[in-house]
Amino acid sequence: MGRQTTQIAVTEKTAAAMLDMKPIEFRGLVQRGALPRPTTIAGTIERWRVADLEAIVNGTAARPKDQDFEL
Repeated sequence: MGRQTTQIAVTEKTAAAMLDMKPIEFRGLVQRGALPRPTTIAGTIERWRVADLEAIVNGTAARPKDQDFEL
C-alpha cells in the first residue's frame, strides 16, 4: 500500500479546483486581494498554502480593508 500524503501547498490550477473555480476566476480574485497571494519556493516556484485557502473558506482569515468583492 502507498503512503498517503497531505498537501500543504498547491499550484494555481489545484487551488482553483479546491474552490470549484476556473483558474482565470481564481487569478482574478488573487489580483483583487480577495484571495491570498502565492508563496514563492526557491525563488521561482509559486504555490498557495492550503491552510490559507481553508482559512478563507472557514471565515477565519484576516479580511482586506477594501471589500469591493464577494467570495
